[in-house]
Amino acid sequence: MGKRKGRELADMMERRKVDILCVQETRWKGSKARSIGAGFKLFYYGVDSKRNGVGVVLKEEFVRNVLEVGCELEEKERFWSELDEVMESIPTGERVVIGADFNGHVGEGNRGDEEKREEHRVTYKSGGRRTQIEMEKKTKWWKLKREECCEEFRQKLRQALGGQVVLPDDWETTAEVIRETGRKVLGVSSGRRKEDKETWWWNEEVQDSIQRKRLAKKKWDMDRTEENRQEYKELQHRVKREVSKAKQKAYDELYTRLDTREGEKDLYRLARQRDRDGKDVQQVRVIKDRDGRVLTSEESVQRRWKEYFEELMNEENEREKRVEGVNSVEQKVDKIRKDEVRKALKRMKSGKAVGPDDIPVEVWKCLGEAAVEFLASLFNRVLENLEKAYDRVPREELWYCMRKSGVAEKYVRVVQDMYERSRTVVRCAVGQTEEFKVEVGLHQGSALSPFLFAIVMDQLSEEVRQESPWTMMFADEIVICSESREQVEENLERWRFALERRGMEVSRSKTEYMCVNEREGSGTVRLQGEEVKKVQEFKYLGSTVQSNVECGKEVKKRVQPGWNGWRKVSGVLCDQKISARIKGKVYRTVLRAAMLCGLETVSLRKRQESELEVAELKMLRFSLGVTRLDRIRNEYIRGTAHVGRLGDKVRETRLRWFGHVQRRE
Repeated sequence: MGKRKGRELADMMERRKVDILCVQETRWKGSKARSIGAGFKLFYYGVDSKRNGVGVVLKEEFVRNVLEVGCELEEKERFWSELDEVMESIPTGERVVIGADFNGHVGEGNRGDEEKREEHRVTYKSGGRRTQIEMEKKTKWWKLKREECCEEFRQKLRQALGGQVVLPDDWETTAEVIRETGRKVLGVSSGRRKEDKETWWWNEEVQDSIQRKRLAKKKWDMDRTEENRQEYKELQHRVKREVSKAKQKAYDELYTRLDTREGEKDLYRLARQRDRDGKDVQQVRVIKDRDGRVLTSEESVQRRWKEYFEELMNEENEREKRVEGVNSVEQKVDKIRKDEVRKALKRMKSGKAVGPDDIPVEVWKCLGEAAVEFLASLFNRVLENLEKAYDRVPREELWYCMRKSGVAEKYVRVVQDMYERSRTVVRCAVGQTEEFKVEVGLHQGSALSPFLFAIVMDQLSEEVRQESPWTMMFADEIVICSESREQVEENLERWRFALERRGMEVSRSKTEYMCVNEREGSGTVRLQGEEVKKVQEFKYLGSTVQSNVECGKEVKKRVQPGWNGWRKVSGVLCDQKISARIKGKVYRTVLRAAMLCGLETVSLRKRQESELEVAELKMLRFSLGVTRLDRIRNEYIRGTAHVGRLGDKVRETRLRWFGHVQRRE
């Protein structure tokens, strides 16, 4: 089975309602997965000769539950014993399908006499069967970027409001009218992810030709005459030509569009889709409970996720109660002005995910001044209608630190109102859990949370914090520097006491220490009598710091993200039909950015700069289908992909960083 047969096979499975199909004689090499259209996915294994391959085709609902089992020979005995335990832990009413090459465990290098051919050694395992979950249908808000859709939305919204230009004062009414108008004007998605974007070439003309070939095959099966055989063979060759022609035309149009400025966004979408289609397992839909038993039903998985996060986000550390009070700052707070709302809307990026209200920022940008007036009025009403007192405040330390920092009392009450009765949900692979309370800690994902955390840390560390470089803080990452081991130990204990007495915990497992220019017999560092782990390197804010003050490890660790990114976009970079210019752009924006991240402040030597350039040229040669045996010079490779020398780019980023520092001063 080759590339031309994949979509035809998916069409046959859909027509005959076949959910699982085992195939042989596949012509792809390697062990991977690929989407063949109509929601079907092929898991295949083949050798370099592109012959005698095997595979399993699964429908979309089964793809979510597949697990690929591949292990070393010494682990196979343990696998069979653990398989029995897993099977016993699955509820009796749950249907389980295990598909495997059961002779694989007695092949080469293990006990037994049977020898398996290398290309037939492939094993698959399928989880329990479940019905497909319908994905949530979403309003097509992205259409608002087209001016005609935006104008139609404004007109229909005005009609829904009875001809009024001003939005109603009530939030619930306004939000519901906006959502309903959006659904009517812009439409809603089908609720299903498009899995066969690369089978656009499967048009009606191709399907008609395949239907004629299918009828000719049936005719020949019933009457084995030479005339029927010739008719079938002719139709078979004609279908191959038409499929190739349709596929070539569709992909020519695709690659032509990708080579334009408008198609650049589609280029990255195509890369993400091909990376997703090539993964055997995209989501893990099962989880273990407290006792290690595998949970498979959607309800039990959701309950477990809710249980875990509810405990995690509501566990409060012990702390000393404050006896001293703090004076609140009662000062007049100006109302939120329209020009502030207008500037905030202008700065907000489009295309971001919506919140629980299902209204994106594109709506407010589309409505213009009407939205500015409504939002300014809404925000000011929120400020005016706050409660004046609270019977129970679960985050006393936060309120204390805000008041101690001189934050106006009205703003303190605004934050208190945000955190009062706050609830959250967990969105996982099997759906969304029920709501649960969050009474400890800051809101996850809130733009205000980093600022509030900085206020708390600033107040709690006021008595122990030293000037840079002896103390460096960024969020919860703290570096303490001293000239001796005794000073480090003393300062570490002071930090521990200052934080833990107020409910903050110093992680023993993540706390490490490193010595620079270490002398023999320098001893160890202890925290409350427990020895702190000693390391020769550690990562701080994404950069690796070494005890020998070198940066070789940092360079090597910068190369690895580049290769990780290359594998994710290899579906585009290794496509020989995509132009070298486009590949060069993908490399510059994705891979080189990952490799050079944080190198502005690193002093690179010639040897380390050469290591980066070697990795870069390997990626470019892979992308262009060129090897060193072709004897093509590096300058030609760079010129073809429109990629400059990496060393020049490093120096450019240093100068840019220097400019930022100069302007800051």
